[in-house]
Amino acid sequence: MDLKCVATRAREFLKSEDGPTATEYAVMLALIIIVALGAIGTLGSTVSQTFTNVNSKLPTG
Repeated sequence: MDLKCVATRAREFLKSEDGPTATEYAVMLALIIIVALGAIGTLGSTVSQTFTNVNSKLPTG
């Protein structure tokens, strides 16, 4: 492989838009996962506290 071939491949790689598109999708997916985990964590705590409150108000026996 000569220097001209390497330079040509480098230019083609830099012109290609497939890489940035895949990267953008990966970043968006990561952000969606982070937001979903945060929402699930917050909602889970709230639901747990609600069930604890309901359980404490139910009569025993």
